[in-house]
Amino acid sequence: MKSPRPDHRRFIISSIFFILFLCVLASINEVRFDSLLKFGRCAFLNPSSHLSNASLSNDDVQAKNSSSQDIRILLGILTLPDQYHRRHFLRMIYGTQSPVGAQVDVKFVFCNLTKEDQKVLVALEIMRYDDIIILNCKENMNKGKTYTYFSSLPEIFNSSDTPFPPYHYVMKADDDTYFRLQNLADSLQPLPREDLYYGYVIPCPSKDPFVHYMSGMGYLISWDIVEWIRVSDIPKNHLEGPEDKVFGDWIREGHRAKNRYNAKWSMYNFPVPPTRCTHELWPDTVAVHLLKNQEKWIETLKYFNVTANLKPSKLYHIP
Repeated sequence: MKSPRPDHRRFIISSIFFILFLCVLASINEVRFDSLLKFGRCAFLNPSSHLSNASLSNDDVQAKNSSSQDIRILLGILTLPDQYHRRHFLRMIYGTQSPVGAQVDVKFVFCNLTKEDQKVLVALEIMRYDDIIILNCKENMNKGKTYTYFSSLPEIFNSSDTPFPPYHYVMKADDDTYFRLQNLADSLQPLPREDLYYGYVIPCPSKDPFVHYMSGMGYLISWDIVEWIRVSDIPKNHLEGPEDKVFGDWIREGHRAKNRYNAKWSMYNFPVPPTRCTHELWPDTVAVHLLKNQEKWIETLKYFNVTANLKPSKLYHIP
């Protein structure tokens, strides 16, 4: 067998060194040469056949790790179709919050539309904001809207393109409750992600989450309980009545939520008028309830200094 000619051998050696040079250049400059990867995935430098953290920039690695570790929360605000101004206001409230360590999706939840103006205006909202869930039900307070909300979620968010579970936690909240999303996320970090029932225990003097139920100002459950609500006969057979109390009945009868968290006094009613459920505004707040008018909202937002990060600009002057 003839040995390769010297010029042929030199060509092969030169080609190998050229490929090595390109691989080193790619790793230094964080550039992916697709054709080179197809040729051999720079096997001389990285024998792995899969893209690993080593081939990502530091920012990419941090973003990848952060997104995989973030708590995923669905904050469902139960409201009515005609509450356009309230939804726009709440979009400002939650759109200016960026919690670290959590992905919080705020959705407005109501039953089927019944008027022609709703069909146009709500459709425009969906086109603009994509933050509305319309349940297949007739609008009601104590005849199963809460059940329809929770039981519909597994089908709504059943997708192979999303992680499982799509959300670690699902919250049902009132539209007169102000949630401070960072404090909410921080309070959830040490808690279990399964069989969890979190909120403000009723009655107001109670501190035991295993005796009664959580207030409708806003309570949160883990995704496995959402799935249980969808398939269990217990909720289906007990729909009517004060919905938050009925929800507590389901949990008790189904022997669910072995993990419970009483969020007092990080959750409470607005301090005026004073009752056994009220509390003075204070820094360690997760939620303030019963913000029934603009004045109470403004006082609350001013206390928590929500406009502190307003950037200076020549476009405006706010003393």
